[in-house]
Amino acid sequence: MIRLDFDERDLRSLRVFCNVAEAGGFAAAERVLLMSKASISRHVREVEERLGVRLCERGPAGFRLTPEGEVALKLATTALRSLERIRPEIDAVHGVLSGPLALGVVEHALSHPDCKLPQAIAALKRRAPQVQPRIEVMTFPELNQALREQRVDIAIRGRYPGDDEFDYLPLFVESHRLYGAVRKEGGEPRKAVWPLVYRPHPYVDQVLAGDGYERGPEAGGLEAIALLVASGDYVGLLPTHYAQLIGKRYALRARRASPTFVHPICAVTDPHRPSTHRAELFLSLLRELHTRSAAHLAS
Repeated sequence: MIRLDFDERDLRSLRVFCNVAEAGGFAAAERVLLMSKASISRHVREVEERLGVRLCERGPAGFRLTPEGEVALKLATTALRSLERIRPEIDAVHGVLSGPLALGVVEHALSHPDCKLPQAIAALKRRAPQVQPRIEVMTFPELNQALREQRVDIAIRGRYPGDDEFDYLPLFVESHRLYGAVRKEGGEPRKAVWPLVYRPHPYVDQVLAGDGYERGPEAGGLEAIALLVASGDYVGLLPTHYAQLIGKRYALRARRASPTFVHPICAVTDPHRPSTHRAELFLSLLRELHTRSAAHLAS
């Protein structure tokens, strides 16, 4: 017989602790949990007493997890998510798919003409109406971290050279080029060295390693890069489909000497994490829709 060291109240207190840690403090967790700060504090204190360690520092200096708290958060989050999978997986045995499906999507994937994500979600709704998709737009590093922490079931993002940490289902192809504003390039003397809008990205680092560009201001996402490029004082690396959309209004143009970077956009999963029936169904729908689209274009 399996004996658990935690009872139902302990599990509830663990959930409260995880919410506090993810929110970054007791005050922020009040709004998430709809509980008073005193109740939240009591739950966290009970977890600490149960484990015999201090999990977080709280006071005038702010909220901070202790090293023990970091370990407890990681293990408790994994355990609680595993518990949440029990009912949906039992339902699946009886042919009923239910529960949440967490999807992380790279920004502006929807603007690509070959993206079939809306059709896949619609097909999922018809095939498994009790599955609830939860979608969050993230950057490339954020998607990787979310996969490692099991906060998303599937990530939709590009696959780059040397990127072999996860499992990949290719969906469609995306290309990137360097863009500048037409009015600046055509109306003023050329700069000897153009500042390249920076963001942590393998292609950006590759361009900077060559000649002709210096590191410019840092931008947090494609919208910010496009904004700086449209100002006329910078160049930036953008997906071609996105630049074409923005370029209709701001007259962006690919640089003549720009390299072209091409990679597949994939449905990415963690091979070390047990898959769920609902995730497998959604992957099969993505595969079917994008294969059908590619075959149509080839014909």
